Amino acid sequence: MLIKIDETAMMGRGPIRVLYPGLNISTNDTGIGSIGRIDHAHFIGNQIVPMHQHVNDEILSYFRSGKTEHRDSESIVEFIGKNKLMLMKAGHSFYHEEKMIDEGEPMEGLQIFIRPGVKDLNPEVLFLDLDETYSQNKWRLLASPTSETKFQFSSQTWIYDMKLSTNNVIQLPKISSDNLIFLLYVFKGSATINNTIFLNKKESLVIQNEDVLITTDSETEVVLFVTNENADYFEDGMFSGNKMN
Repeated sequence: MLIKIDETAMMGRGPIRVLYPGLNISTNDTGIGSIGRIDHAHFIGNQIVPMHQHVNDEILSYFRSGKTEHRDSESIVEFIGKNKLMLMKAGHSFYHEEKMIDEGEPMEGLQIFIRPGVKDLNPEVLFLDLDETYSQNKWRLLASPTSETKFQFSSQTWIYDMKLSTNNVIQLPKISSDNLIFLLYVFKGSATINNTIFLNKKESLVIQNEDVLITTDSETEVVLFVTNENADYFEDGMFSGNKMN
């Protein structure tokens, strides 16, 4: 299965565009397995997302430019940006706000809403300092369901990223699990899949039981989401949950 999701499928206006990936392949779920929702944010200047609640969402903040001050109900204050990522595991209840810091470049990144394996866990906030801003021409595993990564999801979910140079060709990473669905998202640039499917910025491709080759003709940044469609997850999270319920 190869299903392209155009940018026109994203919802919302203004600085945040929202992707419900399941809407393109299902009539009964806005997500795909444990992948609930992906927000592509682009803020200019000093702006603030006021204090708000999350329940049973696991949220990875993945920013590629700009700087944000994070404050939350666990009394944590931290700056995050392209070299420091954050995972918020909301559990039974969690509040946070984000203040964009104007340092001469826009804040652009993804807020990735993953469905937890079980509901009502204790809240937890984790930070990850990246050794390098980009992973050049090789997949970098940012989060997984195991202790292989500092960012550990409670559901069977993996997230990778990579920056591809011009005229490069790469395959999907190998994962020791069955029943996998891949969602390839172009954060910047463009990519061609199997010489037939062209993806531009903010476009994505759902991949299942297919061998794919990803090629580029310019510098391109991609994020890869992987879920085990048969594994357990809680689908009623406040933001990550199935909006068709």
